[in-house]
Amino acid sequence: MKRASLFVTALVFVNAVAHAATGDYHLAKKLPIEGAATYYDYVFLDAPSRRLYVTFGGDAVVFDPDSGALLAKLTGHKKVHGVALAAGRLFVTDGELNVVGAYDARTGKPIGDIKAGENPDAIIFDPASKQVYAFNNHGGTATVIDPQTLKVAATIDIGGKLEFARADGKGTIWVNAEDRSELIRLDSRKRTVTARWKLAPCEEPTGLAFDEKHRRLFVGCNNSLMAVVDADSGKVITTAPIGPGVDATAFDPATGDIFNSCGGGDGSLVIVHQDGPDRYSVAQTIATTRRAKTLAVDPRTHRVFVTAGTFTPPPAATPENPKPRGAMVPGSFGVLVFERGAAK
Repeated sequence: MKRASLFVTALVFVNAVAHAATGDYHLAKKLPIEGAATYYDYVFLDAPSRRLYVTFGGDAVVFDPDSGALLAKLTGHKKVHGVALAAGRLFVTDGELNVVGAYDARTGKPIGDIKAGENPDAIIFDPASKQVYAFNNHGGTATVIDPQTLKVAATIDIGGKLEFARADGKGTIWVNAEDRSELIRLDSRKRTVTARWKLAPCEEPTGLAFDEKHRRLFVGCNNSLMAVVDADSGKVITTAPIGPGVDATAFDPATGDIFNSCGGGDGSLVIVHQDGPDRYSVAQTIATTRRAKTLAVDPRTHRVFVTAGTFTPPPAATPENPKPRGAMVPGSFGVLVFERGAAK
């Protein structure tokens, strides 16, 4: 009986260690952001420079991701969405002014604006072409910018309501078309669309992450599913259940964890673990807040940063506004920081 008890205890300990290796994230702290704005969108981490950028209203707020210290605030725009870094410059999309703003990444000094399409949203730097790609959410186009000259190099007609995009650094870019439930592949050097893939059973894709080693794309979809897609063939390999209203999806290759920030319902961070290139399981679901939005993962510390505020209950639906939203409580916005291991 004593030996059996020891065996059970050891088995429980082994299982606990195995689970800790793939999950057990907890809320460590919140980085508050002051201001009267009620709109917020992307959070972008530049790991080498140890800078965390958060878009809030017309600003890009800069934090030290290690200490949590507020370092700077880049101002001068109306409705900032995405952030990208290239050639020592920071590029932000302004969906209201329909421009991409450029700043000196070291000093934060504004350099100038580049005209984009209608409602530029996601923005990335493509290492293969050495160009910045801004994806125009309402216009269905991509504005290609030379980060050295700040000139528009090309405008690519893609089609659809464009959301998150990823690049493999070898000349391929993928972008989600939310209203068409499509994942679209681009040749970044030729600046052409090379494939359009339907994502059924996934619908309304937003979040997008890339596993370079296994050539897998992780697509967060608004019907509470995350699709795993072969990055070369476009085949949907499998799906995993996540929360409603996903906005962002990110992958940590060191841990094999895929993070989905789901702002529907009361809000959740759903962590899906990669058990193998074609096998996935939900490792953990953590409560966040209603409309918790985008996220970033630090590959060095494995911290997860999620933008979130506190909202009042939505008013009753009307024919004019069938999906009303509550108001954000003043002073409630900030970045939720999740860490691995037991809470201290």
